[in-house]
Amino acid sequence: MEDWRKLGKEELEHQYSPSHWSHRMDKDAVIEAHVKEMTEGTNLSRIMARTVLNVQYGDSDSEKMDLYLPEGESTKFPVLVYIHGGYWQFLSKEESGFMAAPLVSHGIAVMVMDYDIAPKGDMDLIVAQVRKSIAAVSKLYPYNTGIYLCGHSAGAQLVAMTLCTDWTEYEATSNIKGALLVSGIYDLLPIIDTYVNDALKMSLEVALENSPMQYVRKMNAGTCQVVIAVAEHDSPEFHRQSQNYFQCLKETALGASYVLVDGTDHFNVIEKLFQEDYVLTKIILKMILDQ
Repeated sequence: MEDWRKLGKEELEHQYSPSHWSHRMDKDAVIEAHVKEMTEGTNLSRIMARTVLNVQYGDSDSEKMDLYLPEGESTKFPVLVYIHGGYWQFLSKEESGFMAAPLVSHGIAVMVMDYDIAPKGDMDLIVAQVRKSIAAVSKLYPYNTGIYLCGHSAGAQLVAMTLCTDWTEYEATSNIKGALLVSGIYDLLPIIDTYVNDALKMSLEVALENSPMQYVRKMNAGTCQVVIAVAEHDSPEFHRQSQNYFQCLKETALGASYVLVDGTDHFNVIEKLFQEDYVLTKIILKMILDQ
């Protein structure tokens, strides 16, 4: 597979523009449809599930999470944490609860959270906020039967960084048992000189410090099951990123598997999680319910 360093800036920007690769619609329409689909799905989840919205997980007013809860009074349930994408500068929890309904119906709680998107938040802060929110939900539900993570695109990088967390820094214990990483970026170096970094303003040092590829051998994942998924119509660079990260995980003997999701692009590969019979929904359900 071609070394990304041999690609010019224009080609790198093309490779890291997921909307350019959709087989369904043009680049502007696919993003508009993506936001609409997730917003409508989240609104439906809020009707169908019991919710607790805008729970503070930190001191900042922006550090809030939404909870979608199963019926009943027991808090002895598994929790699926979903971390949204948007290149660390777009989207929020308001569009991120779309997958809750099929999970809550199986007794699984769902948490979605806000982080300070760029330019307000930088990469170090965003990673810390994701870790802080997971520590907070673990403390809120100390009798949980497992924390499971799912991240899409930028959210997959944030989930991967979470798997490398020293939880003593957050005065928490980790009960992370599984993670689904969808169409992620695990090496941030290729995007430093692209438009993606205009708002983030990452230096080389910051990009390295927040690249999950740098931490594979230091992961605190234990027996955590990790699934790396990528859309058929993601760009070659997104495929390379996923394949390289998966190979590194395999070499460390972590329980990792790789899924190529046929007939999907970077956007509907995650949108379809509201469907109980969708391949990635079934992977999440199996990961959690077979524990």
